[in-house]
Amino acid sequence: MASMINILFILVSTSTVIAISAPPATSLTSEVEEAEALQKWKASLENKNPSLSSSWVGDNRACNWVGIVCENSTTIRHLNLTGYGLKGTLQGFIFSSFPNLLTFDLRNNSLYGTIPSSIANLSSLIYLDLSSNQLFGIIPPEISFLSGLQFLYLGKNYLNGSIPEEIVMLNKSLSVLELSENNLNGPIPVSIGNLNNLTVLHLFINKFYGFIPSSIGNLTKLTQLYLMHNQLYGSIPPEFGNLKFLTHVGLVGNQFNGSIDLVMKNITYLKYLALSDNLFSGYLPQNICINSRLELFSAHSNYFVGFIPLSLRNCTSLIRVRLERNRLTGNISEELGIYPNLDYIDLSYNNFYGEISQKWGQCKNLQSLKLSNNRISGGISPHLEGSVELRLLDLSSNNLVGEIPKELGTMVSLFNLNLGDNKLSGSIPPEIGILSDLTHLNIAVNNLTGSIPKQLDGCTKLMSLNLSKNRFPMNLPPEIGSLQYLQVLDLSYNLLTGEMPSQLGELKNLEVLNLSHNEFSGSIPSTFVGMLSLTAIDMSSNQLEGPLPDSKVFDEAPIEAFINNKGLCGMVIGLKACPSTIRSGKKDNNVVILVTVLVLCMLFLALVVSGIAYVHCIRKTSRNNLNGQPEAQHEDLFSIWSYDGKMTYRSIVEATDNFHSRNCVGEGGNASVYKARLQTGQVVAVKRVNTQEEGRVADFKAFESEIRALLEVRHRNIVKLYGFCSYPPNSFLVYRFVEGGSLEKILSNDREAHMFEWSKRVNLIKGVASALSYMHHDCLPPVVHRDISSKNILVDLEYEGYISDFGTARLLEPNSSNWTSFAGTVGYTAPEFAYTLEVNEKCDVYSFGVVSLEVIMGKHPGDLVSTLFSLSSLTTPSTSHDIPLKDVLDQRLIPPRKQDAEDLVSIAKLAFSCLQINPQSRPTMKQVSQELSVQRVPSSNVFSRITLG
Repeated sequence: MASMINILFILVSTSTVIAISAPPATSLTSEVEEAEALQKWKASLENKNPSLSSSWVGDNRACNWVGIVCENSTTIRHLNLTGYGLKGTLQGFIFSSFPNLLTFDLRNNSLYGTIPSSIANLSSLIYLDLSSNQLFGIIPPEISFLSGLQFLYLGKNYLNGSIPEEIVMLNKSLSVLELSENNLNGPIPVSIGNLNNLTVLHLFINKFYGFIPSSIGNLTKLTQLYLMHNQLYGSIPPEFGNLKFLTHVGLVGNQFNGSIDLVMKNITYLKYLALSDNLFSGYLPQNICINSRLELFSAHSNYFVGFIPLSLRNCTSLIRVRLERNRLTGNISEELGIYPNLDYIDLSYNNFYGEISQKWGQCKNLQSLKLSNNRISGGISPHLEGSVELRLLDLSSNNLVGEIPKELGTMVSLFNLNLGDNKLSGSIPPEIGILSDLTHLNIAVNNLTGSIPKQLDGCTKLMSLNLSKNRFPMNLPPEIGSLQYLQVLDLSYNLLTGEMPSQLGELKNLEVLNLSHNEFSGSIPSTFVGMLSLTAIDMSSNQLEGPLPDSKVFDEAPIEAFINNKGLCGMVIGLKACPSTIRSGKKDNNVVILVTVLVLCMLFLALVVSGIAYVHCIRKTSRNNLNGQPEAQHEDLFSIWSYDGKMTYRSIVEATDNFHSRNCVGEGGNASVYKARLQTGQVVAVKRVNTQEEGRVADFKAFESEIRALLEVRHRNIVKLYGFCSYPPNSFLVYRFVEGGSLEKILSNDREAHMFEWSKRVNLIKGVASALSYMHHDCLPPVVHRDISSKNILVDLEYEGYISDFGTARLLEPNSSNWTSFAGTVGYTAPEFAYTLEVNEKCDVYSFGVVSLEVIMGKHPGDLVSTLFSLSSLTTPSTSHDIPLKDVLDQRLIPPRKQDAEDLVSIAKLAFSCLQINPQSRPTMKQVSQELSVQRVPSSNVFSRITLG
């Protein structure tokens, strides 16, 4: 009965469409009618590309318009407006005026609304592409009446519902069906197997559930099948083996189980095979590279067992391999061959044994080699140096013995070296210090002896250094204090002796310091007071004595960080108080310090007055002769503020080609930003502020505020100010150049957003929170930014975030008015600021909440925030509280799993707490930062059930 009803529906619908789409009996649709229809639709759009606005006008023939191609100059056959920035709906498009259209391509615009059923009037259509827009609603079943349609692209929208059964009517024509990255649901229809001309089927990143229908085996022409990141389960049907011509298969992120070896026995043309994050068991497919075409093979996080297939062992075409977190075994030196194109391989968390093969040195393009958590023995092969492109080497948690080969020092591209948790002996070769790009070095949990080489100071970019649980004796080299980017330093559980070097206090970016379980003696250096980024310390089980440094991180540390020492004292609960003599001495010291500070302040004030007079003098003389000798004066003036004495006014002007527009990388209301490469090779960002006719800075208050704020702050997540100059006609500030651009730009670009993975987004949010916590709680006076937004957060190539643009920043001076005029960006500003105009830290807290949601949602959360936190929702429960968290996350990324999911739940909770209507109900940024720094163990798989409520 149901099938009869469906047939009747199809027949009735068909007759309706035929009636709509039939051309008039007298003549075909005229070009004039087509032009008028296009102009009407253009008028309905909210914004138009300038070239479209200037082209689609007047009585110009439509065949000459932008995006239009005609046939025989009489009727429109192709309409292509890809990437024209169009915003509006398709409701005003008169489809019946284009019965001869072959191509309708509007991808990569900002179209929204539903797909009209009248699209069926494009009766001659072959190619339909509406992907990368903001369309929602169901896929209209009337698309099935486009009987000649060969290519259907609807991906990257917000479409919901199921795949219409009527699509089977396209079985004679449809070749490509691309529905990925939507909100489509339901099972994959059995009828899809009737589309026997299909060559490409993309259904990834949706909400499809259930089994793969066995009818899919009928799609014998299929070359690409992508089903990644849905809710599919069960075994792969045997009929899958009929798809002999498959080149690309993606099944990642479902719950498929069982063996896949025999199912894929006859599929021998594969170039891309992704099976990761499933429940597959049994052996890896044996014939996956029998024709030496396979380039990408990903099967990690499954239950595969056995050896590496012979076809994979001899597969010279491989570029990327991920087999980690399985139960694979075999001799690592025999299981793999030489791969000239390989750039990434991860075999971690398996049961491989044997020794590291010399063959890896012959993989000239290899950039990442991960073999951790296996049973590999023997020594580290010095032949690895042949992999000249190697950037990441992880051999941790194996049974490696012998010494670290000095040849590793020749692998100058390395930025991550992990040899931890092995049985290595000997000393660290000084040649490691040659690795100037190294950011992470872990040689913990070994049997290393000898001194820690002072040459490690050559690793100038080092961010994490872990040498814990070895047997290093002797003193700690003071050169470690020159590693200015270091964030984590762990030297615990060694035999280090002597006093702690005072130079460690120079590690301004250090966040974690663990020197516990050594033999350090003497007192903790007073220079540690300057380590303002520290959040965690452990100095327990040493021979330390004397007072703790007068620093918040020491005062607030738990007693466990200081136990088992010789005689430490301080204000920590559980630690004995320092003798009164020390306290008295401290008071005396405070008096001395106070007097010294007052004297220095007076001297500084005198210098400032002299400097102003000097600048005034320079300006006065230069007004009479700008083309004479002011270059030297410019140079001297700027070099006073230069961070290295080499950056001069002239070098900045030359590097920007006198601020030529081709070097401009951004413009704002009061300034333009230029990229400048100095003669030294260093690249900097130059922010040239707008000036008035007489050469004075147009908004001197903002210029001054930015300088004052950035001179006060030093944090790794705050853009670094190198220098500034206020001199007509060019007043500018010079910063570190951050390559990635703004967070706003990255989130608005689909390609860049795809690269911006969940773990990277979590780390960026943590970095911004840490910087704001530092500004609010560790600066004296506290600094409030007042304009935290995605456009004012810069992102580098490693996706580290940096707060920038301090033009509206305020220093919260005690005993002074903190009322001000409105500042900030609409959509990020705290609601109370609109009527109180009082500056306090809670304004930044609110803005941080908005930005955090924007990062995890991939777009500004405006409607969500207004719905959840409106005053009316306090008394009337909103249905928005029932929305699953996973549905508001950025749908361009695969759904988060395990640790990422846990972190995102925590971020969402904190973001919502930051958005409370009452400012006093919001947490402080210190509380937020501390909560984000807590390492959480992933809980059971309940992420899909968590709602915004």
